[in-house]
Amino acid sequence: MPMYNFKELFAARTHCMIFQAQASPCTEESHGWIGGKAPMFFDDKTETVNRNGIKHYFYLSLVHPFRPERMISVFIPEEYDEYLENNIYPNCSIQVFDHPISKESTSEIYTHPGLIKHSIIGGDLMGDKDSAEQSFLIKLGGTPGLIQDENYYFTGLAEDGFDFLFQVDEDGYPDTLLDGKFSYPFSFGAMYVFAQIISDREFSSPVAGFWQYS
Repeated sequence: MPMYNFKELFAARTHCMIFQAQASPCTEESHGWIGGKAPMFFDDKTETVNRNGIKHYFYLSLVHPFRPERMISVFIPEEYDEYLENNIYPNCSIQVFDHPISKESTSEIYTHPGLIKHSIIGGDLMGDKDSAEQSFLIKLGGTPGLIQDENYYFTGLAEDGFDFLFQVDEDGYPDTLLDGKFSYPFSFGAMYVFAQIISDREFSSPVAGFWQYS
């Protein structure tokens, strides 16, 4: 990904990258996966993932768009009420990790029983305004597509120097992603990840900013 795109995504925010989920095996062209087993990197890190004794499920891993040797992984609490009550930074109980790229584990320790593994594909660059006209699993860069446009969602994030990185939108789930016996993890909503933009070509410290539903 050319570095000039970084400025379009995170400085001017005139463009974004769009990703979809597909019921196919991950290949070298895939940008990660949603559902299934967590990356092997977390096999020996249960205390870190399950912070404060709160058990978490693996949600997704996205290959870092500018550093392909790294990934960003998201884990959500097993108990819905836990992340429903703690849904806004700095008290958001969803876990986000920036870590070395890793293959999928053979362990089921973090596997969400309601999500069927899909590969993450796409990564197409498009105008930010154009993205509002289509569904997507992940939108990276540009401006967030909000379900509830309230300033208090951003207060703590802005104070600590965080800017929008990407969102995961359940409207973009394919029909094959969710086991029919389970509800949408975010109540047919969206989850928003933020990071500190530290230069014109790098971001760091991704965190779960908040999640919303209508």
